Amino acid sequence: MATPLVVAEVFKSFIMHLREGIRLPVVNDVNFSVASGECVVLGGPSGIGKSSILKMLYGNYAVDAGQILVAHRDKIVNIANADPRTVLDVRRHTMGYVSQFLRTVPRVCTLDVVAEPLLARGLETGEAREEASALLSQLNLPRELWGLPPATFSGGEQQRVNIARGFITDHSILLLDEPTASLDARNRRVVIEMITEKKRNGVALLGIFHDEEVREAVADRVLDVMQFSPRKAAA
Repeated sequence: MATPLVVAEVFKSFIMHLREGIRLPVVNDVNFSVASGECVVLGGPSGIGKSSILKMLYGNYAVDAGQILVAHRDKIVNIANADPRTVLDVRRHTMGYVSQFLRTVPRVCTLDVVAEPLLARGLETGEAREEASALLSQLNLPRELWGLPPATFSGGEQQRVNIARGFITDHSILLLDEPTASLDARNRRVVIEMITEKKRNGVALLGIFHDEEVREAVADRVLDVMQFSPRKAAA
């Protein structure tokens, strides 16, 4: 589909239960779309709601109102009101997510952590591990670490595992929340190449990049999230 992700009239607020139920607006009337082969970057200062938008798209946060329309298995799914089973199916087959933090099952080796999304889709173990190995090599993670759980790795090593896991599938939509934050210059360049390859393959990417060099290298356009901020409306 030419435009696999459309966000329309989305509102989000948090209720502060420890402060007498005060409602804290996060974003108002969010509207945008992402085309296949395009990388859209969410811009604006910290705390403006960029990560909240990604979490709403992935189904981690509920929305107050609006639609999040995803082209999934030859139909359109509205993540804003989809049931949990449907959201999980979208995550498995259509929408990937690379966060700033690696969360894995303890004692599972790095190779299997990266291969798991392919195994969940029914790929044979040997083939899934082969693809995982290729990505870990591309990201310069030492081979001697592949058989170890990543919980004790450095921040940069864990992030490379995180990136490999997020990029291993052929999802048509990929969400990226500061994927290069813990990386050195060499591996930032590798991730830029990986994002460029995803774009060539027609993937729609939506990301947050505070690193100006990376942002300029990958962004087809920058969406200023300040325009959706309730702070602007109150000004």
